[in-house]
Amino acid sequence: MTKTTNTGSLNKRQPSVLENLRPLLVDVAVPLGSYYFFKGAFGMSTFAALAWSSVVPAVRTVWSVVRERRANGLAALILVVNVVGLALSFVSGDPRLMLAKDGAVSSTVGIGILVSVALGKPMMTAGLRPFLLKGDPAREAAWERLAAGTAARSAEFLRKERVFSVIWGVILVAECVARVVGAYTIPVATMVWLGSVFLVVAITLGMVVCGGAAAEPMACLITDEVKRQEAAQERELTVAA
Repeated sequence: MTKTTNTGSLNKRQPSVLENLRPLLVDVAVPLGSYYFFKGAFGMSTFAALAWSSVVPAVRTVWSVVRERRANGLAALILVVNVVGLALSFVSGDPRLMLAKDGAVSSTVGIGILVSVALGKPMMTAGLRPFLLKGDPAREAAWERLAAGTAARSAEFLRKERVFSVIWGVILVAECVARVVGAYTIPVATMVWLGSVFLVVAITLGMVVCGGAAAEPMACLITDEVKRQEAAQERELTVAA
């Protein structure tokens, strides 16, 4: 009795974690990192730093439209955030208004995420996917089946995928509201440092809530789908033998 294996899947090179993370790094980490780099290392103004850090997302957005005939969601969102920042950099004079405008970034990202969910393309999936797949082709294939609606528990998976983005969108919009309310009700000296606390709390809350409500259940669904597919392949091999 000879046991056969799928040599095609064995010979296929497995993508590394870095390769899976590349879109997230290029679309988010590079623009944000370059903004702080230009502003800190070169002493550029907020306007100049935002302008230069917009180059990568602008090129990525145009390239995806020209080559792939579709917009790159994350790159486009970061570009919009930078444009909003550029527009608001002209706002000056009222210190409370200056503090309130910092929430515009959070609200822009949050609203963009919620709109992406409404359009059926949850934007936060791009950031979640690499951490759940870990460069494993079996998990990659399981994700594709679940996302395509061909797996037994696809409906549950797609619901959790939407929940993940909705939670982040709501939290970021709420963080913006908190900043605006705080800017006009809390002493300016206090709000200068409290604004950063709001952001840290929002990110921490998002990670904790999304982890339990969406990320962990999605990871379990992927694992279950991998096991189901392996069991099905074992049955096929047994029948063939």
